[in-house]
Amino acid sequence: MTDAERLLWSKLRKKQLKESQFYRQRIIGNYIVDFYCPKTKLIVELDGGQHYNEDENKKDRIRDYYMKKLGIKILRLSDREVFENLNGVIERIYESL
Repeated sequence: MTDAERLLWSKLRKKQLKESQFYRQRIIGNYIVDFYCPKTKLIVELDGGQHYNEDENKKDRIRDYYMKKLGIKILRLSDREVFENLNGVIERIYESL
């Protein structure tokens, strides 16, 4: 896990948000997602700088389309957001549950 993932995981694990169970590094189809809540069908993805180039962005769109076809919501957040505004990130996840 990256530092940002470790920090966010400390806030998601043990059903801390709306008593919803999150799993990390969950396999869905041919993909591994950062965090997944099956109860609400929510994926939380933390994107580092590599996700902001054209090739990675295209891969992310294909992956997101696949997940949406399965009825799964995707919440994409940047690593930077986790470090600079952890409370805001937690609030966005809470509202998405």
